[in-house]
Amino acid sequence: MAGAVVRSLAFALMQILVTPIWACIALLTFPFSAQLRYRVITTWSRVIVHGAEVICGIRYRVLGFENVPREPCIIVSKHESAWETLAFQAIFPKQVWVIKRELLWIPFFGWGLAMLSPIAIDRGAGRRALKQMLDQGRDRLRRGFCIVVFPEGTRVAPGETGVYQTGGAWLAEKTGAPILPVALDAGEYWPKKAFIKRPGLITVSIGPLFRAEGEKPAALMQNIAAWIENETRRLHAHETV
Repeated sequence: MAGAVVRSLAFALMQILVTPIWACIALLTFPFSAQLRYRVITTWSRVIVHGAEVICGIRYRVLGFENVPREPCIIVSKHESAWETLAFQAIFPKQVWVIKRELLWIPFFGWGLAMLSPIAIDRGAGRRALKQMLDQGRDRLRRGFCIVVFPEGTRVAPGETGVYQTGGAWLAEKTGAPILPVALDAGEYWPKKAFIKRPGLITVSIGPLFRAEGEKPAALMQNIAAWIENETRRLHAHETV
């Protein structure tokens, strides 16, 4: 336990030192294209994920990578940890996230995030928020970006299931983009709201594509959620063996 505390402290120090520097670099990329900004800024995520591996012993593997399409898609993922918000930028093609607008106000992190062209919505705006997501989503897909959606809306602890919102399925219906479901077990090693991180091997499992043709968003999301939850339970069950 003492070793994990020391490693977690060292990792936190690394983040504190690296993040402000990278945020300043991110701000300097403002005049350039979104694609160039993405390449520069997401290097920070790769550095942090690599630091988690070297310092904390958190490695990862990807199953089902052959399911990732060539065309831009909507990535609908389980959300257990801050880890996947970083690692997805190394695993998947260039992407933007559907996020709460308030995240852009976080010093350094939010400033860099704003340079990545996220789909930032006001969740209290009702139908106007849906229009924001659709207009921005169409634009990002047209520009070749995948869209990452965490349908439960927030991180959930291993073994828990949040309420799956239909926004990702609704966006797929409106845009015709395929949905790529993702399950993972990152919460076992980088727990929600926990300072201490455990060494181990995170598994990211990518499922087969879902398409919205002829299916209502609620029914489509129900099928996607069933795949994600079943696969997530399988991954966590493996941890206990």
